[in-house]
Amino acid sequence: MTSTSPATTRRIMLSKVPQITVWFWAIKVLCTTVGESLADWINVTLGVGLEITAIIFTLVLAATLTWQLLIRRYVPFVYWLTVVVVSVTGTLYTDILTDVLGVPPWASTTIFAVVLAMVFGIWWRSQRTLSIHSITTTHRELFYWLAILVTFALGTAAGDWILELTGWGPGISVLFPAGLILAVAVGWRLGADSVLSFWLAYILTRPLGANLGDWMGLTKSEGGLGIGVGPTSIFFLGAIVATIVYLSIARVEDIDSPELQASVAITLKRQRAMLVYFAAIAAVAVAVLFWAHAQPHAAAAGDEGPAVSVTALAPGQSATINFPTTTVIECRTIVRDTLALVQRGKQTEAATRITDLETMWDQNQATLEGLDSNAWSVLDGQIDRVLKSLRAATPDRAAQVDALTTLLRTLSS
Repeated sequence: MTSTSPATTRRIMLSKVPQITVWFWAIKVLCTTVGESLADWINVTLGVGLEITAIIFTLVLAATLTWQLLIRRYVPFVYWLTVVVVSVTGTLYTDILTDVLGVPPWASTTIFAVVLAMVFGIWWRSQRTLSIHSITTTHRELFYWLAILVTFALGTAAGDWILELTGWGPGISVLFPAGLILAVAVGWRLGADSVLSFWLAYILTRPLGANLGDWMGLTKSEGGLGIGVGPTSIFFLGAIVATIVYLSIARVEDIDSPELQASVAITLKRQRAMLVYFAAIAAVAVAVLFWAHAQPHAAAAGDEGPAVSVTALAPGQSATINFPTTTVIECRTIVRDTLALVQRGKQTEAATRITDLETMWDQNQATLEGLDSNAWSVLDGQIDRVLKSLRAATPDRAAQVDALTTLLRTLSS
C-alpha cells in the first residue's frame, strides 16, 4: 500500500493537465478570444464598469480555481473553464492599469514581464522545474495557474503596445504573433528546450486570439471582416463547446505520452544552439516593429487616421440644419453618453460608446456630405479629434472633455 500510493497520486495529478497537442493550442486560442469578448460584454454592454467587472471575475476565478484544485483528475470542462476565467481576469487587470491608472502599454508590458520572471524564479527555486508535466502537487499547480494568469496580462499589454507602435490593422496584426508562434514551433522541433518553447508560445497565443477576434468582429471600415462582436463570440464559444465535448468523449488527451523533450533527440549543445535561434528571432521581431513604427501611420490600429481638413463654418451658420433631425439627435445622445462616461472615469466604456458614433457617421457619410459638405467636413474633423483623444495610449481626460464638449456644442448649433 505504502509503495504504490505515491505513484498513484502522481498519475492522478498528471492527468489534471492536458497533453500538449494541437487540440490544446486550438482551444487555448478560442478561450482567449471568447474571454476578452465576455469581459467587454459585461463591462461595456451591461454597463457594469471595469473595476466592478474585475472584482466579479476575481471572485469567479477564486471559485473556478478552487474547483480545479479539488478535483482528482483532468476534467476538460473544468480545466478550460478555468482558462477562460483566467483569460478574462488577466485582461481586466491590464485594462485597469491602462484605462484607470493611465499606465502606458510599454510600462504595463515591463511590469508584467518582471512579475512573470519573479513567478518563474520562485517556482524554479522551490520546485527545480517549470515543466507542466511535473505538476504532481497542489503547490506546483498553484504556481502553474499563477504563471498563466500573468502570461495573459503580459500578452494583453504586449499586444496593445505592438499595435500602438505599428499602427497595424486587425488583419495584419494577426500575422505577427502567428509568425512568432510558428518560429517557436520550428525551434522546438529542432531541439529547443520544451519548457521554454511552451511558455513562449503560451504568451504569444494571447495577442493572436485577441487580434483574431478583433479582425472578425470589427466593421469593414475599421479593417475587420464585419462579422460583428456578437456573432464572433458565439462562433468561438460554439467551437470551444464542440471541442470540449469531443475531447471528453474521445479522451485523446488521456493517452500517455513521453515528455515533450523526448520527442526529438535533444542534446545540451542543440539546446544552446536553439537559444541563439530564439535570440535571432527576437532580434528580427524587434527590427520589424521598429520598421513598422517608422512607417507613416497616424495612430495605433483602431485609432483614427489623419484628420481631414476642416472647413470653418460661416458666422451664425448651423452645422446641423440641413441634416435629418433623427440623425442629429442620435449623434448628440452618443456624445452626451460618452462625455458622462469620461467624467466618471470609465475610459473603456467611453471608447466603446463613441464607436457607435463612428459607425453611424461612416455609414451615413454619402448622404450627409451630399446634404451639406461644409458642415459635414467640420463635424467629421471634430469627430476625428474626439476619437483620437479617446483612443490615445495615455488618456488625457481634460483633452477628451474639451473635444467632446466642442463636438456637442457644434451638434447643438
